[in-house]
Amino acid sequence: MGTPGRPENVGEVLIPGFHAVREALLRGSVALKEIWVAGGRLSPRLRELVELASGMGVAVLEKPPAVFAGRFPDVAHQGVAAVAAAFAYADLEETAHRALDRGEEAVFVALDHVTDEGNLGALIRTSAFFGAQGMILPRDRSAGISPRVLKRASGACAVLPVVQVVNLVRSLRQLKAMGYWAVGTAGESSVSIYDFDWRRPIVLILGNEEKGLGPGIRKSCDQLVAIPGSGLMESLNVSVAGGVILAEIRRRHRTGKPFIPAEGTSPARRS
Repeated sequence: MGTPGRPENVGEVLIPGFHAVREALLRGSVALKEIWVAGGRLSPRLRELVELASGMGVAVLEKPPAVFAGRFPDVAHQGVAAVAAAFAYADLEETAHRALDRGEEAVFVALDHVTDEGNLGALIRTSAFFGAQGMILPRDRSAGISPRVLKRASGACAVLPVVQVVNLVRSLRQLKAMGYWAVGTAGESSVSIYDFDWRRPIVLILGNEEKGLGPGIRKSCDQLVAIPGSGLMESLNVSVAGGVILAEIRRRHRTGKPFIPAEGTSPARRS
């Protein structure tokens, strides 16, 4: 039985795609059992990958193209895949405490029932790129780690701890008790992402592709923020929106300048 905040691990997983396999090899944080390559003539970069794997003691097996077609019917596998040990979801409390070592630059990303695997993979990669210390996913009615997600994340699952929880509202309450601010995204918010002081431990919450944030999550947020646009389009794809906000958080952290809110916008924690 799994413990709260640490669900049972996903069984043995396949990581398809050149970049995802290469990152998994180089990072070394995922235990790879073997590498599969499609039979036939190897491209120069696949030969390089085979040499890298062999030099690291990872077995390389040739598989018929039909095996790849059967195992990855809707994934651009590029003729290579890695067989990895069970994907281990991280523990919420351990990951949150470790992130707090970054002080006011601690950033978690929580997804409120994002169901598209492409969006999840892109958000994992984007979160890792901009230095987030973890991601939180609900166990039910949400995309989880799968071969398609691993492919889209291009190795980022090897560096970004991903937590799976039973109840996201309860997990946000736990993080807030540890000193995190729960900041949700909502297009109708009067507070722009450029007028919010991000220099504090943050849980950035992104909503479902169609419905946005659920009512319980909204109530759990200390602040709702919006991305100002031209008005020509109503909203952004969730993975794009996440990238825009994480880029702004990263920029604010890097400048180190005192935060000066726009006139009339000095948001405080909601009671």
